[in-house]
Amino acid sequence: MAASVDVVEFQLGAEHYALDIQIAREIVEMMPITPLPRAPEYLAGIINLRGEITNIIDLRDLLGLPASEEAENRKIVVLMPDVTNGSNVGIIVDDVHSVVSVRDDQIERISDGITSSISSYVKAIIKIGDEEDGKAQTLIIWLDVQKVIDELGGDTQLTRTSL
Repeated sequence: MAASVDVVEFQLGAEHYALDIQIAREIVEMMPITPLPRAPEYLAGIINLRGEITNIIDLRDLLGLPASEEAENRKIVVLMPDVTNGSNVGIIVDDVHSVVSVRDDQIERISDGITSSISSYVKAIIKIGDEEDGKAQTLIIWLDVQKVIDELGGDTQLTRTSL
């Protein structure tokens, strides 16, 4: 039996993305976000999530993707604190689809020949579905969210306070 890994599949615009399930603490409905003055553009602001100040990162801005008109299904994926150096951090996504169990044979690693600022954040491409059954394969970009957050390191103004 092929080994498998679970990922959270989500959407930004028309594209499907995934992140490791073990780094997602919870998924919450979009709520009002309080902007912070002089914050980097990708830092949408903060929310009060059950008494904890949580930094909200706009994943689109961070990845340099165009803004979306899709606002009705937006969610916040709250990350595990050990991923974010102890800070409470959530990322805004357009929609969360499901937890997907992915087999090794559905994962295609990115070749080292492709170099760009985004490819360093891509762990692999996940192929869902078969071309043989007449349906187009769905390609899911598996993001290394841990690396994205780590690279924010010195650039962040993430707050660690709780109410």
